[in-house]
Amino acid sequence: MNNFDGLILDVDGTIWNTTGIVAQAWNKVIDETFPQVSHVTAEILKGQFGKTMDVIADNLFGVLTAEEKKILMEKCCSNEQKAILENNEDITYEGVIKSLNNLYGKIPLFIVSNCQSGYIEIVMEKNKITHLIKDFECFGNNGFPKDENISLIVKRNGLKKPVYVGDTQGDFEACKKAGVPFIWAAYGFGHPETDDYFAKIEKFTELEALL
Repeated sequence: MNNFDGLILDVDGTIWNTTGIVAQAWNKVIDETFPQVSHVTAEILKGQFGKTMDVIADNLFGVLTAEEKKILMEKCCSNEQKAILENNEDITYEGVIKSLNNLYGKIPLFIVSNCQSGYIEIVMEKNKITHLIKDFECFGNNGFPKDENISLIVKRNGLKKPVYVGDTQGDFEACKKAGVPFIWAAYGFGHPETDDYFAKIEKFTELEALL
């Protein structure tokens, strides 16, 4: 197992792709509340997911005041979660759930994301992986950036040699700051700007052999 004692996972662009569902949910809220805001698309969201919710609001809702951005983001997130819970389409990447079940018992599994509070719980519930995940943390719970939440998971669980799987430059930078090796999920939404990462996977299933 390369002596790793914990596998920390990103969500969007690593476990699944909700961008199509989220775009529809957000646009409905935009039309109903602040129609002066431009619609979002799945491609636009792919470029934003992984950032903290306040940064996404600044990037996408720039015509609004700070208070209006906060209101809109809260409403968007609420409608997003409702839409995801109601979705019956499999939006996970190929082999993710099977591989997580195979890895469970061999290495402790964790999740760290820059998402809103409650989102990770939905990810686990929809994919029936709650029992597989030992611990999780997110920006919405404590306002901490990803590197600090990675460090928090490491400290909270006494990890000595964890590894993180993510898909964006932001994930890569967070791992650098936290001092945790980074595995790039190349099938996801983005890419690191350098190749200074531990490994690259084209499919999630490759983790089983890699670890």
